[in-house]
Parts: sequence; C-alpha cells; structure tokens
Amino acid sequence: MAVQHARAAFFAMAALAATLAWSPGASAQVANFHPCNAQPALPICQHGYGKRVAVQRWGAQPEALDPDAALRASLVTRNPAREIEKLTSTTILVEDMDTAEVLFARDPDVVRPIASITKLMTALVVLKAGQPLDEMIRIDASDDGVPSELPSRLAVGTSLSRSDLLHLALMSSENSAAHALGRAYPGGIRAFVDAMNAQAQALGMTDSRFVEPVGLSNENVSSASDLARLIKAAARQPLIRQFTTDPGDKVSGQVFHNTNMLVGRPDWAILASKTGTTREAGDCLIMVLELGGRQLAMVLLNAQGVSGARFGDAVRVRRVLSSRMAAK
Repeated sequence: MAVQHARAAFFAMAALAATLAWSPGASAQVANFHPCNAQPALPICQHGYGKRVAVQRWGAQPEALDPDAALRASLVTRNPAREIEKLTSTTILVEDMDTAEVLFARDPDVVRPIASITKLMTALVVLKAGQPLDEMIRIDASDDGVPSELPSRLAVGTSLSRSDLLHLALMSSENSAAHALGRAYPGGIRAFVDAMNAQAQALGMTDSRFVEPVGLSNENVSSASDLARLIKAAARQPLIRQFTTDPGDKVSGQVFHNTNMLVGRPDWAILASKTGTTREAGDCLIMVLELGGRQLAMVLLNAQGVSGARFGDAVRVRRVLSSRMAAK
C-alpha cells in the first residue's frame, strides 16, 4: 500500500512539473488546457476513444461546450444587456470595415499575447514576398520541435508545397507548417520575423510586436485595435480569405479541419478568420463577417470558461449587434 501511495505521489508531482514547465507563469493560467477546449472540432474530440487518449496525454477531461457556441444556438435576443453580461472575452472590438465605425468595444487598446492569430501576419509576409507557391518544402526537426501541448500532425520528412503549408497554417493552425514557412524565407526565421515587424509598422500596428511566426511565444503581442488593421489587410488577400474559410481538406493523406467551428455554418457569412490559443493568451478569435449588409471586423481576445467560449462570445456579440441594427 505504501508503495502504491509513493507511486501515485510521484506521478502527481511529475504531472505538475510537466504543467509548470510548459511556459513561465503557466500555473497562473486556467488549469484545464485540454486541446478539445480550444479546438472542439478536432477529430480527436469527436469520438470516445480519441477523448480517452487525450485524457491520458493531457491529464484532463474536456469541458462541456459553451451552449451559445452550439450549432443550433439562437442568433437573436430580446435582452442585449444580458448577452453583454455573459461575455467572457476580456478584450473585444467590432469595427465596420468600410467606415471604421466602432460598433462594440471592450478594452480595445490593451496589449496582450495573441497566440496563433500571429499566423495571419505570417501569411501576409509569405504572400508579399512573392515566393513560388508550388515550391516544395520539407518539414524538418526544427519545425516539429516547436514547443506545443498539441503535437504537429506533420511528420518530419513530409514534403508539401508552400501553398499547402499556408493552407494548413491558416485553416487548421498547424504550428510546424507556419514554422516551415518562416524557415524557408530568404534569410531564415530571423529575417522573416524582421519582415513581420516591418509589415506591422506599415499597417500602423503600433501596439504589436512579433518574435516568431507560429504564435506560441507570449512575446507575440498586439491589441484588438491593431488586429482589426491586420484582419482588414489579410482579408484583401484572396488566398487568405479562401484558406481561412475552408471548413476542411485532405492534405498528405490526412483530413484537417478549420479551427473556427463557426466556419461553414449556413447562417454565418465569414469572409476571413483565425483562431488562437495559449494559456497566457486565452482563447482568441478574429473574423471578418457580413452582417446587416455591412462587412465587420470582429476581434475577441482572452475568452475564458468552457470549451468554445470564444465562439459563444461571437454569437452573443452578433445577437447584440443584430438587435441594435434592427432597432434603427
């Protein structure tokens, strides 16, 4: 019995050490960082066996889905004030793409880590560089070695076109794909990061700073106001619009899905999109959508709560905006 207690204590301490080693300050963040909380549409989250494997690997049960993120969630409300009370994102901005009118805001100038929203800037830099999209790039150990709690699905040695890597980085937020794009840039990762920051300056993103192309570093920071500028620029690129709104695709023998569970829903006209999640950044979502005949940039940062909270927040914000538009 004493041996069993000792073994249990050892494994508990090992699990705690692994959690604390994820990143500085990780213990101050939400305890349950199960991948199905961040990406409910992942194939591993759709079946009992996959969920059990994930529990063994990450040591936590996935949380229940935010009911407002569910497929049949209502998109209308009679009580906008109640919807606002339920919002979990600490930073929110909705802005008209054509007039720059701010329709909804909550701390839009607070500078925060932005997680994989970084990949929108990565895509902009790749496309502006004009490198051949059909050029084949091999995933190497440095790409696969990017530290993440959700392992890459691209094996070392896999060769994909620059276009396919861009597709996977934007649609399914594949970290190794984004890293390979930066590594294959003239001058390598360092030159790529310099180009990211130069592009941010060119867009007037004065609150933003990038240190890597993937989004796992908490030193990749921005504000909602800056990210509205980023998504506007990204949405002007047809390929980014196409890849970020593709519900899913089969690449290299594997099926990949969009990390934005709202993409492809019949009542949502999403023109561009990107998700992001780390412990420090929380759950993030940025989109361009059509609503009431207007194109809107929507930024949601640091959503907290059950799985899909950022998508639930998008539904709640949409309800508020729709009620205001109907009242005019």
